[in-house]
Amino acid sequence: MDYQKTNEEPGDLLPREKLLSGGPEALSDRELLSILLNTGIKGKNVRVLAEELLEKLDRSGNIPSLKELEKISGLGRSKASLVIAMLELGRRRWGMRETKICSPEDAYNLIRHYADRRQERFLCISLNGAHEVIAVRVVTVGLVNKTIVHPREVFSDPLQDRASAVCVAHNHPSGKLKPSEEDDEITLQLKSAANILSIRFLDHIIFSAEGYYSYSRARNLSENEKKQY
Repeated sequence: MDYQKTNEEPGDLLPREKLLSGGPEALSDRELLSILLNTGIKGKNVRVLAEELLEKLDRSGNIPSLKELEKISGLGRSKASLVIAMLELGRRRWGMRETKICSPEDAYNLIRHYADRRQERFLCISLNGAHEVIAVRVVTVGLVNKTIVHPREVFSDPLQDRASAVCVAHNHPSGKLKPSEEDDEITLQLKSAANILSIRFLDHIIFSAEGYYSYSRARNLSENEKKQY
């Protein structure tokens, strides 16, 4: 077994206080959205509103439309417009282009912000021939402790991306990093499908806020003696 741990301790500060003391990287996605939304509505505080918005964003392949976000009770046109403007500006200015994935740590750092989700998210990272990130997508959102994944769902978008390689990952809400038999089976299925499609299958990472388990590092999926990508 090969588990990689991080040394982070959760803080009890409010989001803005955490931002001031630790910078934006210290905040979860929900906390960042809480700051952006600022307030909730009667019967729904900003924390709950941010959680519902985060759920919507995780399930959306692209930036949601104004009409889609307005369906969230308490968001309203003004806040929905602010969220969309923020997402689009971030996409234009910073995005993930030219982010290079060279190791399990690189992949983990790219997707670790999904670790606080209450349900499993199965993610797929599309990479070009230089292992630069093309896109990171949520493939499925499953029940707590169980996600059902099919190769056609995983590879549909990478094929459209003309990706040369992929790295998949999913969070364990329980915090336990040990792979299940189902995880082993899914990994073998995806690696086999990738070989047929001539797409390099770099890794399957199981992660939590505390650390991660890398199939490549533990079982040498990448067939690289240094266990790097």
